[in-house]
Amino acid sequence: MAVEIPPLLKPSRLRSRGGLLGECLAEFLGTFVLVSFGAGVVAMAVAALPGSGRAETPTTIFLAAGDWLLIAWGWGLAVTFGIYVAGGVSGAHLNPAVTLAFAVRRQFPWAKVVPFWVSQVIGAFTGAALVYLVYHDAISAFDAVSKPPKVGGHTEATFSIFATFPAPYFHGGTWGPLIDQIVGTAFLVMFVVAVVDLRNTAVGSNLGPYVIGLAVAAIGMSYGANAGYAINPARDFGPRLLTWLAGWKSFAFPGNGAWFSGYWWIPIVGPLIGGVIGVLIYDLFIGDVLHARLKLGEPPEPGRTRPTVDEP
Repeated sequence: MAVEIPPLLKPSRLRSRGGLLGECLAEFLGTFVLVSFGAGVVAMAVAALPGSGRAETPTTIFLAAGDWLLIAWGWGLAVTFGIYVAGGVSGAHLNPAVTLAFAVRRQFPWAKVVPFWVSQVIGAFTGAALVYLVYHDAISAFDAVSKPPKVGGHTEATFSIFATFPAPYFHGGTWGPLIDQIVGTAFLVMFVVAVVDLRNTAVGSNLGPYVIGLAVAAIGMSYGANAGYAINPARDFGPRLLTWLAGWKSFAFPGNGAWFSGYWWIPIVGPLIGGVIGVLIYDLFIGDVLHARLKLGEPPEPGRTRPTVDEP
């Protein structure tokens, strides 16, 4: 806005927010927005729409591709607005995998990595708590009419509102879901660095957050069903901690269910590995080429090779 907006706090209290503290507050709020709307759209699909009479039965979910599209687009928009909220202050990582990848390859200070991670996890936890507060009645109604297995009166279906678990066809195996998380996060970080790399085809008119949101939606549509596409350790761990405290217990930690066990660490380790792989692949195939062209001078037009002799 063109007009000057006076701060809510006295200038003397704002000085500390000009640095790392301000960035951590932005990461907290951005991740809070991300999870509030991301987990919120899953709560709509799983509990609120069936319970409000807008589905065939009070427990009817995922009978059509549209149910999954609702979630994929919802998470994409959640990421978009989370980045718009926090981007001007912290760069809006909102994801420990992005923070680690940027520290490895984008000269992001290593001293800020852990503070960013903590802020992201707390923001995700708080966002999940808000969703639980708003949808508590819908979740309770869904769990009450659902069949076992249940833990503390809660079901796997309502647990999926907040955190992730693998599909039954993995038969409780580790490698399939772990590879899924590595691949999904590698694509995510590859797309993020491509969008923010001004040497590449830069996104104009401040549309970067929107394009990154499209990337998240695309990953959900293409790779989401295997393991719920956490692709973000904070997005899974923060809400998982909330569900453990709220009564889902063993569903959350150690991550046990009807066909999986000890799953809690996979949405943390997989994305951290995948993020680093994604940024390294981008730099190997694209970033280094762009760097070389800048060193050589004006690059040739896309699709053309540089002449070996001077053209007349």
